[in-house]
Amino acid sequence: MITAVNFHDFRAFAPQASFPPTGGRRQRGGIFVRLLLSLVLLAGLAAGGAFGGLWWWSHQPIPLAAPTVEWSVEQGVTPRGVAQGWVEAGAQTSPWLLYQWFRWSGQARQIRAGSYEVSQGITPDRLLSMMVQGDESLSTVKLIEGWTFKRWRQELAQADGLQPGTRGWTDDQIMTALGSPSLPAEGQFFPDTYAYAKGSTDLAVMRRAHRAMGRHLTEAWAQRAAASPLKTPQDALILASIVEKETGHGEDRGLVSGVFNNRLRIGMPLQTDPTVIYGLGDAFDGNLRKIHLQTDGPFNTYQRGGLPPTPIAMPGRAALLAAVRPDATRALYFVASGDGRSVFSETLAEHNRAVNRYQRKRP
Repeated sequence: MITAVNFHDFRAFAPQASFPPTGGRRQRGGIFVRLLLSLVLLAGLAAGGAFGGLWWWSHQPIPLAAPTVEWSVEQGVTPRGVAQGWVEAGAQTSPWLLYQWFRWSGQARQIRAGSYEVSQGITPDRLLSMMVQGDESLSTVKLIEGWTFKRWRQELAQADGLQPGTRGWTDDQIMTALGSPSLPAEGQFFPDTYAYAKGSTDLAVMRRAHRAMGRHLTEAWAQRAAASPLKTPQDALILASIVEKETGHGEDRGLVSGVFNNRLRIGMPLQTDPTVIYGLGDAFDGNLRKIHLQTDGPFNTYQRGGLPPTPIAMPGRAALLAAVRPDATRALYFVASGDGRSVFSETLAEHNRAVNRYQRKRP
C-alpha cells in the first residue's frame, strides 16, 4: 500500500517527441498500441533479455490520449492500482507492463499519493521517478465548502504562479472545455485543497476539482435512501448545496436535509433564504427584505415549488451524504437558535413559538 502523502504536478518535458495519432477510433488505436508494445519488447528482449526488454521499454515515451494527462493517486492505492489508474486517465500503454516496471524497479512501495500531471514525452521511468520523488515546492489553492463558482474563480485568479487561462471565459465556455457542456458551473467542483506547480493553468485545477465532484456525487448517489424524493444525481447536488448553506453546525445537516426531503415529498415549497440570496446575485447588500421573498424568480423557493434550477454553492462530502440520506424526522420547519444550531418543529404553531423565542426574543 502507498503510505507517504505528497502532491506533485508534472509539467511538459522538452524536447517533445512525436507520437502516433490518437482519437476517436479507440479500438484501432488500442490494437496499434498493443502491436507497438509487442515490437518494443521484442526489440528489448533481443538486446538484453527479459529485464533488458522491460528496461528499454521503460525509457520509451508513453503515447497519451491528450496533450496532458492528469490523475490523483489516492492514499492507500496499490502499485497495481496506480498503473491501472494512469491507463484509465489516458496513458495509452499496458497497465500490466507499467506495474511490472514499478515492481522490477524496487520502488513500487515508495510511490507517494498526490495529484500529478504529465505531458507528451513522459516515459515510464520518468513517471515512476516523479511519483517517488515528489516536489516540496508546490503551491496550493483552496475551494471552501459553501463557496460559489464566482468566488472560487476569484481565488484561482489570485493564486500564486497559476496561469489564468480561463480569464475572460464564460462559465459555459469553461464547462464545455471540461467536457460537461450540459451542466451549470455552479456546484460542479469539489471543495478541497489542490496542489499545483507554477506554470499550471487554472483550467487544470478546475478539471481535477470537477472530476473529484463527479466521483463524490456518484458515491453519494449510490447510497441514497430508498424513499428519497430526489430523481437524479443533479437533484442531490442541488439539495446538498442548500444544506451546505443552511447549516452552521455540522451535526444539524441530517435534520436540515430531513426537513427539505419532507417538504419535497409532500409538495411544500422549500422556503429557504439562501436560494433567494443566490438569485439576487450582486444586488444582494447583506439584508434580505420582505420584498425579496415576494418577488418571483427561478431561485425564489418561497414563490416556486421544488428545487431551484441549479446548485447555489459547492457542497462538501458531508452535505452530499446528508442530502441523499437525511435523518429520520417528521419536522417541516427549523429556525436558527443564534448559537450556530437550529431548532426543529413539526407544526407551524411550534415553529412560530421558536421564531418568537430565538429570532424576535419573545418569551
